[in-house]
Amino acid sequence: MSKTEILTLACIGCGARAQTYCRLAARQPDRYRLVAGADPVAERVEKIRSLSGAEGFRGFSGGDELLARERLADILLIATQDNDHYDFCRRALDLGYHVLLEKPIAVRPEQVLDIERRALERNRRVMVCFVLRFAAFYRKVKEILDSGELGEIVSVQAGEGVMPWHQAHSFVRGHWSVAASSSPMILSKCCHDTDILHWLIGRPCRKAASFGSLDYFRPERAPAGAPPRCTDGCPAEKECAYSALRYAGDRRFPWLPMVYDRAADASPEEIRDWLRGSPWGRCVYRCGNDVVDRQVLALEFEGGVTAGFTMTAFDTGRHLEIQGTRGVLKGGDLFYRQFGAHLLLLPHEGEARRFTVRSEDGGYELHGGGDPALVRALYDEMTLPEGESLQAAISSTVHSHLIAFAAEEARVSGRVVDVAQFQRAAAALSRE
Repeated sequence: MSKTEILTLACIGCGARAQTYCRLAARQPDRYRLVAGADPVAERVEKIRSLSGAEGFRGFSGGDELLARERLADILLIATQDNDHYDFCRRALDLGYHVLLEKPIAVRPEQVLDIERRALERNRRVMVCFVLRFAAFYRKVKEILDSGELGEIVSVQAGEGVMPWHQAHSFVRGHWSVAASSSPMILSKCCHDTDILHWLIGRPCRKAASFGSLDYFRPERAPAGAPPRCTDGCPAEKECAYSALRYAGDRRFPWLPMVYDRAADASPEEIRDWLRGSPWGRCVYRCGNDVVDRQVLALEFEGGVTAGFTMTAFDTGRHLEIQGTRGVLKGGDLFYRQFGAHLLLLPHEGEARRFTVRSEDGGYELHGGGDPALVRALYDEMTLPEGESLQAAISSTVHSHLIAFAAEEARVSGRVVDVAQFQRAAAALSRE
């Protein structure tokens, strides 16, 4: 493909993430043309059709139906639930598609390695939606590191505050609440963070240890007399920070449109009616969820670089501290709220410097404005001459997934995991 042509784009899964990417692509008609969409919910396909504006747009009832046809586009966006990523991506590569793939690549390490192998064998490009790589904040961090102002990286401390309501919405009531039917928290939510650590440090991870648990969102934490559903008349409704009835009030946007297609038009009473039969109407302490609500990682990278990462449901925003031989770089949401600067560079000798970055509009706010930059970069990735390295290609993101898988193995087993050995075992399974 050349940089002068318009790339055609089809998508499997037409929910919130696909709609964001397709909306951004539709704003670049000199680069992209939306030609097809597949989703079991017809209204979602129609949203993509309306963004396309193309008379020849083709709608399908699901990924199987779309993939039963010959290749329909240059690029296939796969934005389904985690468990479907591997099968759809594998089949798309076999049909000759280049792929824009929502994270995670797959829910098992051997599947991740198999997708990498298939892409290389078929000379297909797979770009993973690690949008933080394209967010202005992390771009600035990478620029500072590459400048040498910090000297050699010695250690990194990073954290993600998922936000209590986000945890309840997505990882207690929502699609990613049970690891067996989706994926572990460190993969489904925090592979963004293992990717950023790997990308910034620029070296392979050698060892991983991890601890974490689900302690708060459990049945024994439910208020006295709380019924199974918030719509059943809970005595603690007015005091409960997680009452599902807030979906008809202050938590309606942006959360409800992600799971209820009529959120923008429905009346409060219609929303309450929907909640009576929806997973999002359940008492947050009685959801049968099992993914952790807190987890820490201790990582050792090649050359002795160490990194720590904390995920917690009970904070909001990401933060980062990098210690180098010539200085320290600190930043994140807390720094901006407290000091009015996103990043603070503290040389071991010399004056401190502050940096403020500007996120782009049009993407998902919790992705730091990275969505628009990712969609722009997609065109560049897919039109680079053969042999040139890509910014977020499958080969540069596989290791980020392996860190997450190894960390979960460490948490469950209670041992320190050798990442290289873990990868070799996964590779053997991928060849079976």
